Amino acid sequence: MSGPPRDRNGAHRSPSMADVAAQAGVSHQTVSRVLNNSSVVKDATRARVLAAIEDMGYRRNAAARVLATNRSGRIGMISAHLALHGPSMIAVAVQEAGHDAGYEVSLVGLSDFSADSLRGAVDRLLDQAVEAIVVAVAHREALERTRSLDLPLPVVIVQGVTAGQPMAAGIDQELGARLATEHLLDLGHERVAQVTGPLDWVEAVQRRSGWQQAHADRGLRPGPEVSGDWSSASGYAAGDRIAADPGVTAVFVANDAMALGVLRALHEHGRRVPEDVSVVGFDDVPEAAYFWPGLTTVAQQFSELGRHAVDLTVRALGGEPGAAVALVRPQLVVRASTGPAPALPTIRM
Repeated sequence: MSGPPRDRNGAHRSPSMADVAAQAGVSHQTVSRVLNNSSVVKDATRARVLAAIEDMGYRRNAAARVLATNRSGRIGMISAHLALHGPSMIAVAVQEAGHDAGYEVSLVGLSDFSADSLRGAVDRLLDQAVEAIVVAVAHREALERTRSLDLPLPVVIVQGVTAGQPMAAGIDQELGARLATEHLLDLGHERVAQVTGPLDWVEAVQRRSGWQQAHADRGLRPGPEVSGDWSSASGYAAGDRIAADPGVTAVFVANDAMALGVLRALHEHGRRVPEDVSVVGFDDVPEAAYFWPGLTTVAQQFSELGRHAVDLTVRALGGEPGAAVALVRPQLVVRASTGPAPALPTIRM
């Protein structure tokens, strides 16, 4: 028996699930299964893990509560890129919805996403005996790693989601992009450019797809495509290129931060908004109404998304794993940055 672990200075520190796993000679998933009273753990393995918990003094109260009731009343959440509007609002929405449903929500924010950082986040949450984990990441590689997790508890995904996907809640990104593009096409614009988000993000690809589909539905060829990285600076650089193309009368920008940069670049090039170029963003950040001119944009219903995510979690905990919910419908918010197109020749496919 080794007792409580020590730090590099020799002082006692609180043991983690990884410490228990190492002493018992098992994986952290096995420790989690024991804490969650899973029936798949062999009796001898269970006894070894429980002995390690007792010997190391691992979270005695929390462990005892879970062992006695199989409930902790806590949901874990992992979110990356919390400096961005969408991820931060999703985190708030899930925390509020969890509180309304009677759960505490423990949030782990990741500044970058890797296999190690994901595993570390999972371990921190399992140490708190969470009953389920909500994952809010939209990067393609991150989603693939999340889906490959082998955990003895429900996992709900809330970004980069497609229609009908089980255990996933999302906003219909393609629909939002179609609403934005169709609004511009209805105003007579027939060569709508787009500033995309980084295309290794699933939601950026979905918004791009909606922009393309809106043109295809009308037999029109889209305007030029310029890539961005979600920042206003990248929007400004994209706006420089768009402003130099006199054939572009409208642009759909994949988020409001980049749209702010586009507006600045157009102004500096003497392209009036909306008289010469109409601009639509995506997100409806609180500042969008105070851009000059006020920004037409797509509002994401984050509160509804949070409720869907927690509902899926509660249903899974109640014995209904694998449930699916409809994607949340976004809304177009029309302001002064869009107007009728100047007459240009139609470019058809």
